[in-house]
Amino acid sequence: MKPLLPPEGGALRLVVFDWDGTLMDSPQRIVHCLQRACAALGREAPAESALRDIIGLGVEAAVQRLFPGADTAFVGAFATAYRQCYLGATDAPETPLFPHVEPLLDWLDERGVLLGVATGKSRAGLDQALEATGLKGRFVATACGDEHPSKPSPVMLERVIARCGVERSRARMVGDSVYDLQMARAAGVASLAVAHGVHDHRRLIDERPLAVARDLKDLLDRLRQSEPLPED
Repeated sequence: MKPLLPPEGGALRLVVFDWDGTLMDSPQRIVHCLQRACAALGREAPAESALRDIIGLGVEAAVQRLFPGADTAFVGAFATAYRQCYLGATDAPETPLFPHVEPLLDWLDERGVLLGVATGKSRAGLDQALEATGLKGRFVATACGDEHPSKPSPVMLERVIARCGVERSRARMVGDSVYDLQMARAAGVASLAVAHGVHDHRRLIDERPLAVARDLKDLLDRLRQSEPLPED
């Protein structure tokens, strides 16, 4: 197994998480609201597999992937319809945190590791999620899809790292999609993947992360196993 933590003498200083499909079990709600946005604009919704595949991109980038050649007016209208559904729909699926989010964050906190988020969500969507889950204040820096170029551009992750003042070799990116891992590689940051989100183990491993964990408990177990033993 590859070492998940920085080499000896270079302590882990920052872990940046994707949000949807990594910390929050929200893909079903995202798909539902993408389908609702299609209906609102009189367009036939692509297959559910195609809708799941673009989760992780910013909304505008996702619309362009789903509807190649769509003009600016359509992209803007679709993004508005989607966000209105996601933020306000009462009939959309719930979005709980995945199990073991808090034990993982606590373990990192106890070791003085800074926590960040780099997500395709809008700022309003992330703020709502942080408030609803009680995680507001846990992350020292966050970057959102309506503020920066969409993944896999490295800009979002680079901004979080810069705000934290951390060397890239001492940071790790955790995500569930190939877009997260491609962003990390473009930024020169090692990545860790979890396979409980939108992209399967095979696609994730093709992006060469340090490891692909089954879920957050498995990731925490692997991090604990990688931790150097205390000196006598």
